[in-house]
Amino acid sequence: MTEPRIRNIVIVGGGTAGWMAAAALSKLLQGQVDIRLIESDEIGIVGVGEATIPQIQLFNQALGLDEDDFMRKTQGTFKLGIEFVDWLRPGHSYHHAFGGIGGRPLGVVPFYQYWLKLHQAGEAGELGDYTFNSIAARQNKFMRAVAIPNSPLSTIAHAFHFDAGLYSRYLRGHAEARGVRRTEGKVTQTRLRGDNGFIEAVVLESGEVVAGDLFIDCSGFRGLLIEQALHTGYEDWTHWLPCNRAMAVPCESVSPLTPFTRSTARKAGWQWRIPLQHRIGNGMVYSADHLSDDEAASILLGNLDGAPLADPRPLRFVTGMRKRFWNRNCVAMGLASGFMEPLESTSIHFIQQSISKLVAFFPSAGFDQVDIDEFNRQVQFEYERSRDFIVLHYLANERPGPFWQQCREMAIPDTLAAKIELFRSHGRLFREHEELFTESSWVQVLLGQGVMPRSYHPMVDMQPHEEVTRMVAGVRGVHEACVAAMPSHAEFIAKHCAAGAVAVPA
Repeated sequence: MTEPRIRNIVIVGGGTAGWMAAAALSKLLQGQVDIRLIESDEIGIVGVGEATIPQIQLFNQALGLDEDDFMRKTQGTFKLGIEFVDWLRPGHSYHHAFGGIGGRPLGVVPFYQYWLKLHQAGEAGELGDYTFNSIAARQNKFMRAVAIPNSPLSTIAHAFHFDAGLYSRYLRGHAEARGVRRTEGKVTQTRLRGDNGFIEAVVLESGEVVAGDLFIDCSGFRGLLIEQALHTGYEDWTHWLPCNRAMAVPCESVSPLTPFTRSTARKAGWQWRIPLQHRIGNGMVYSADHLSDDEAASILLGNLDGAPLADPRPLRFVTGMRKRFWNRNCVAMGLASGFMEPLESTSIHFIQQSISKLVAFFPSAGFDQVDIDEFNRQVQFEYERSRDFIVLHYLANERPGPFWQQCREMAIPDTLAAKIELFRSHGRLFREHEELFTESSWVQVLLGQGVMPRSYHPMVDMQPHEEVTRMVAGVRGVHEACVAAMPSHAEFIAKHCAAGAVAVPA
């Protein structure tokens, strides 16, 4: 039986979420569905999501974007991972690098298990010494993966840093070229159908009524449709992630141009540093229960690499997620769906995943509830597993101060506790279903935060000690030789994707 089709999609809100949704859906639906995006220039966008993870390459490829053009238009730089400074304790640092750890293992046991045996015996350095992206990041080297068989240079994993405002503008151009209609205006009312509570239309300040079959809420923290109109509810995770404030400020660029995001632990939270071609993005994420706004601003401004280019911009949030991401005929994306602090650069990925899953579960005009329920289950799973990964950074610390003591002593989700206990035994990790963070990511952060296994996988001892030593040392030597042949990050950008000057905010 042929079911009635979705003919009109209304996206409420622009910014990164709105224009990612508009660009992707307009490409995939190929003019078969009318797409309209409503946004107001008077309502500012948060625009702090400037760091990404490698999965964004799949999104760009799906849109058919040229990577060099994308980098130029967004003042972008490349990202090999995240450097965590002072998180375990003051003076300590480590990298969570993209891609794999080490090289080909001996047999079926992962490389890091062989490293673990030698490290526990004092015969191997830190894990980052055997992780290709970590070595390259420390030396400010970068290149895209090239097709060289059996070489680390063939598997370089990278993501991007970019200006969120420029990214939205870039995607808007692609979306409008495929027929998306943008309407300037504020939504003042949401009309619901009396029979089933579905959204019938939104009313603009001008009085115009915009009807639709499917509504996508990209209105930010306000949740104009998903919460204010549909009263969906919100699951608060502040007891696990106590930071509830952020402050953002750009500053002048400095050399060298680093190919990684930096996260530095502070008194009651942490500071981010995101290098772009035309400036450096900086910010503080902190707990207002432990640090005043004035103190946070002072810490932030006192730890910039260059002169500030604006006054710090404050932001309030509650970490957590909507109880349902898809409710009736409304799908929430971006900040309207929930908030996870940007410690592991997941914000833009959650938008990307929501779009991908909406495509997978794209409805007929009848909106089958079983599809909606499965969509919600899958998005919730990803939120919860990513939450666990971020909680780990706070839990495993040796830092002084009441905020960090509170984090050390807090109760944690059972799913995280089970993963930590399994790792403490013999360093075992297993990726459940398609959770975002891989075993390599968990290993790097667990070890970086001081969670050391009591032993290693017993099958490691089936290999002669001399062979294990030779293999582990050989991996380090090959990685270092390959990194030595790479250009610097700045040289690579200058050759392939240097951007022109843009107006710097006053």
